[in-house]
Amino acid sequence: MVIEIGRVCVKTAGREAGRKCVVIDIIDKNFVLIDGPKVKRRRCNIKHLEPTNIKLDISKNASKEEIIKAFEQAGIKDED
Repeated sequence: MVIEIGRVCVKTAGREAGRKCVVIDIIDKNFVLIDGPKVKRRRCNIKHLEPTNIKLDISKNASKEEIIKAFEQAGIKDED
């Protein structure tokens, strides 16, 4: 699975482990910028992400509101 802008992933490490997020920017070969409805915008090591087969149509560095709207339109739920 390819890590790309708009790819929905599940965090596998850290305090937000198990939560869904979306890649909003690629920093370098090891790090990406992520954000999500229940995930703070932050730099994340790609080793701590499990990509899904879902890709959202969002722009690079999309706002929190755009991300939440894209998650709702795609019907993606982030269970607690």
